[in-house]
Amino acid sequence: MDHGMTEQLNVQQMAQRLMTADNILILCHKNPDGDTIGCGSALYCALKALDKNVAVLCSDAIPNRYAFTNAHMFKGEFEPQTVVAVDVASVQLFGENNGMTQFSRHVDLCIDHHAGNSGYADFTLLNGSAAAAAELLYEVINAMGVAITPHIADCLYTGLATDTGCFRFSSTTANTHIVAAKLIEAGCHVEELNTLLFDTKPRERMEAERIARNHLEYYLDGRCALIYLTRDEIEQSGVDPADLEELTSLPVSIEGVKVGLTLRQQPGGSYRISVRTAKGVDACAIARRLGGGGHSRAAGCELLGNLENAKNAILAEVEAELDAPQEEA
Repeated sequence: MDHGMTEQLNVQQMAQRLMTADNILILCHKNPDGDTIGCGSALYCALKALDKNVAVLCSDAIPNRYAFTNAHMFKGEFEPQTVVAVDVASVQLFGENNGMTQFSRHVDLCIDHHAGNSGYADFTLLNGSAAAAAELLYEVINAMGVAITPHIADCLYTGLATDTGCFRFSSTTANTHIVAAKLIEAGCHVEELNTLLFDTKPRERMEAERIARNHLEYYLDGRCALIYLTRDEIEQSGVDPADLEELTSLPVSIEGVKVGLTLRQQPGGSYRISVRTAKGVDACAIARRLGGGGHSRAAGCELLGNLENAKNAILAEVEAELDAPQEEA
């Protein structure tokens, strides 16, 4: 992977840079998930504990379910001198809203776990085998000598748990569980968080899921399953688009399915496609050929055009990947 012109730092060096910085702006990625929000909020609290001027910026609104992380959003109250990105693999993922572009063109520090990170920041702490950016940030906050409060633990646990599908995805390692255990020791509210993050859904989301399940289709001799939601259906259900992430694990959970696709039409009309794969099938390779990317078992891309065109384009790539000679995993 091309990691740009960035200089790689270790945990200790990253902690050192954060400790000597001030007027720090933390950037999250657009369509924010639990990891980018959890990290943004945890790092905000850690830097606050060191008496820094600090705030968080995201191009999109923070989904309701993550409101408890309570990060202070940037209102232009100081002139940022150090810009830190958390869980952001490439510049395109910052988005354009909320004045983001004036800060995302020069990023000083980046903490990330996407092996395909493009190296846009001056200095990067990157560990592609960490299940979540929160797993890395836990080490950084420790190295900064900041106590992990129950609230910081809640934020980091949110990142860990949501990025691993509650510790079920293949990215989960022994270290992921060790960090989770340390966060539980630090007082994170594990039962309440698991209930909030995994066992509670708004009625609107249930409605959207019902519509999506009605659109379940099988392709390539049942090796590929696909669900979709049009813009009108998303609107009609009243679901918060951020609440549709978990839908993506549905098609691939069906027996015999090697590739699960979820197509969601965006407000502008394009289709966001999420690719989930069974062991031994490379989701990233499928998405990358259409200008997207991600991890080996979960990836995504965005396609212009109508539903039929989007389906045909992605199915062609799925077929190419499924029929490619398989590497021994």
